[in-house]
Amino acid sequence: MKANFLRANLIALATLTLFACSGTPQREPQDSAPPPSQVPDIASIPDAVPKQEPLSRYGNMPSYEVFGKTYYTKASAEGYKERGVASWYGTKFHGRRTSSGEPYDMYAMTAAHKTLPLPTYAEVTNLENGRKVIVRINDRGPFVGDRIIDLSYTAAVKLGIKERGTGMVEVRAITPGGASPSTPRQPTETQTQTQAQPQPQKVAQTSPMDAGVYLQVGAFSTMSRAQEVKTTLEQQISDSVRIQPVSRPQGDVYRVRIGPLANVEQSDALADRLSRMGFAETQVVVE
Repeated sequence: MKANFLRANLIALATLTLFACSGTPQREPQDSAPPPSQVPDIASIPDAVPKQEPLSRYGNMPSYEVFGKTYYTKASAEGYKERGVASWYGTKFHGRRTSSGEPYDMYAMTAAHKTLPLPTYAEVTNLENGRKVIVRINDRGPFVGDRIIDLSYTAAVKLGIKERGTGMVEVRAITPGGASPSTPRQPTETQTQTQAQPQPQKVAQTSPMDAGVYLQVGAFSTMSRAQEVKTTLEQQISDSVRIQPVSRPQGDVYRVRIGPLANVEQSDALADRLSRMGFAETQVVVE
């Protein structure tokens, strides 16, 4: 009886130990250190310097779940580039453990990403003012709305998004020892399609995409379904709704997008309204 009781306790202890070391991407405190008493000169803090590093022991599980949604981590950051909304996190998390196991330093040039390998170095460009920084991604997140990256306080200040809280950015992974992050790359899928592919004749109802911020409501395999969603939206909102056809080898796709929108705040407000209308899987797109 005593042996069974001891065995049960050992199994429970092992389970708790495994859970604590699993690297689940929750920003739980390790050493809840207060922010430094003296704030450093932000302008004097250099960008992260890309270098070859092994993957972190924690935070690189193949998949994980947060708020009921499953995320699948990437095996490599090679060729990654994405545009979307950036946010930042600061004092509340300063000194707490990141998903990689390292303490979060709000004055370091770091960031959080939902799927890139930890660590990954990336160039982040503010699409509204052209400012660029290089950060070291060592945490998971953000898990709010359409945010694609969570920047440290210092990175947010340098990019000029600290006051507003969010900003439209482009994130481009850097391969240490590879090409410069600013080296011209091939156009993105959207650019390739709009520049190189002729518009199909059957989509006369569509409109060309102007530069700006859009909220994508969905991508559909048939023009009729896309037109149906477009009509429904136009009956409920005053913003411009457009259909963007994209030709692909596996079949055409018809994207329903709203915009261009003025800023992230308008996009967030519209996403909330669409969610109440039943369109919960919206996505911010920057052209």
